[in-house]
Amino acid sequence: MVELRTEEFTSLCPATGQPDFGVVTIRYVPGARIVESKSLKLYLWSFRNEGCFQEHLVNVILEDLVLALEPVWMEVEGVFAARGGIRITVRAVHGDRSAGSSRPV
Repeated sequence: MVELRTEEFTSLCPATGQPDFGVVTIRYVPGARIVESKSLKLYLWSFRNEGCFQEHLVNVILEDLVLALEPVWMEVEGVFAARGGIRITVRAVHGDRSAGSSRPV
């Protein structure tokens, strides 16, 4: 299991243009490839000036990483700061976590 986390994720709300702040955690059981941390950082920074709803954003990150890495299993979680008094947590999952391990998960 590989876990990568950034507590400095930012993107833009497409409706208001205001910044959204969040914590993004990526967990995965690798296939043949793993992501290099600097490349991931640059990829995540690319969202700083992009308008995208949080629910869609987490799914875009998952789809892009699954396409690039072909993991056995992957989960992307975004925990976004409260806006209007409501905090949003979004999780998107790909694959079967137990398929990459002989141990129970």
